[in-house]
Amino acid sequence: MNKKSMKIFRHYENLPDDVKGSIIVLGNFDGFHKGHQTVIGRAGKLAREMNTTLSVLVLEPHPRSYFNPGQEDFRLTSFRTKTHLLENFGVDTLFVLPFDKKLSHRKAQEFVTEILLDGIGVIHVFVGYDYRFGAGRGGSANVLQQMGHMEQFGVTIVEKIMEGDHIYSSTNIRDALRAGDVRRSADRLGHWWHVEGHVLRGDQRGRTINFPTANLSMEGYIKPKLGVYAVRVMIASGPAKGTWNGVANVGKRPTFNKEDLVLEAHIFNFDYDIYEVQIQVEFVDFIREEQKFDGLDALKDQIGKDCVVAQEILAQSDNQQASIPIPRLEDHL
Repeated sequence: MNKKSMKIFRHYENLPDDVKGSIIVLGNFDGFHKGHQTVIGRAGKLAREMNTTLSVLVLEPHPRSYFNPGQEDFRLTSFRTKTHLLENFGVDTLFVLPFDKKLSHRKAQEFVTEILLDGIGVIHVFVGYDYRFGAGRGGSANVLQQMGHMEQFGVTIVEKIMEGDHIYSSTNIRDALRAGDVRRSADRLGHWWHVEGHVLRGDQRGRTINFPTANLSMEGYIKPKLGVYAVRVMIASGPAKGTWNGVANVGKRPTFNKEDLVLEAHIFNFDYDIYEVQIQVEFVDFIREEQKFDGLDALKDQIGKDCVVAQEILAQSDNQQASIPIPRLEDHL
């Protein structure tokens, strides 16, 4: 039986009856790491027991971006990636509320009564222990629980999700990426960290040294440690559809005196034109820091060595794509 597609609503007024009365999880879920999966998994278990739907509510853009528009990019996932992860996990409905001046000024009580109750008609809400909402972040998980008692809807506060002495958090994963530790990031995410986008037309210098690259913008994403990585490239459609091994550089290309940050992926044994094609680059392991070379010959020689290292890394059994499958709700039921 085919799984139903996740429904997405960018409003909460005049919703169809079949999306009301759900179990809903509130949060941002940047990265959709193992902690997020546990919270939504517990909500999904209750939704199945109560024979109702599982919903998630997020704010877009992230409030942090709204209040600090000039700050450095920090997101682990694009909105597109997040929706794919939530849908693959088994979420039935995603509410995406535009975070603007009006919503930022809405008091915590109004958020609950007007949006959650009158609009979405929730019957039970799941939040993490550190969840904040409402104008000035005036509402907390405990405030939400108190309102649940008053308005007669259920509230579950999920405490810290830990593995040993480690707390799963997006902040910890960002720190790991900034250190180049994409393996630790993948372990905590439960899936490979990846960047996706349409292949850009670059300077095509790679073709002159027999190492053509597929270039992606890093705009909107957290910047990992600059350098060279063993990667997998996922192409979902077209003649080149499939999963390909490769090596990628994230950096500013100092050999060519460039300043803009770009992801350049060289795909092994690949001979397709994929300009403007949507691809996904999964980071498997860090190889070396970015460096400036004296000329093209030195650069070409080093890339050849990087390719050998990347192929060895990607051939290891614990680095196979299937070792970190896309998480699913059933794993938590």
